Amino acid sequence: MSDIDAIGRKILRELSQDGRISNIELAERVGLSPSACLRRVQELERSGVITGYRARIDPAKVGFGFLAYVTVGLSTHTKQAQEDFEAAMALAPEVRECHNITGAIEYLLRVEAADLAAYKHFHTEVLGVLPQVNAITTYVLMGSPKDERA
Repeated sequence: MSDIDAIGRKILRELSQDGRISNIELAERVGLSPSACLRRVQELERSGVITGYRARIDPAKVGFGFLAYVTVGLSTHTKQAQEDFEAAMALAPEVRECHNITGAIEYLLRVEAADLAAYKHFHTEVLGVLPQVNAITTYVLMGSPKDERA
């Protein structure tokens, strides 16, 4: 379903804002009958445009008051080094997102920890001991005036 029309884009926009919206409310907002709206949503799911639904959780309310973005440079630029690093990040519960990016560094991580001491442990005992890691830069999150992650 590579050709998403205006109605499909409206459906996606509404669902990205509120994945729990009722079909009746969604249909009303996008200007379709409930049955037509349901068919459109099911087609978006079936075609893989909609890959799932999630709850947005306030990290501070579940004990993760320290958030940071961390850039990581690898010491070697091999496929094996990348695979080993990605496997280690998949096992690290503090790492909520891991992105392979272009530029001077290879990875951008979104890290959640209870506090600075917990982050320091992650920085030193998880990232710092990986043989693939050459450089680590931490950017502490002070606020998020706009965050549209689902």
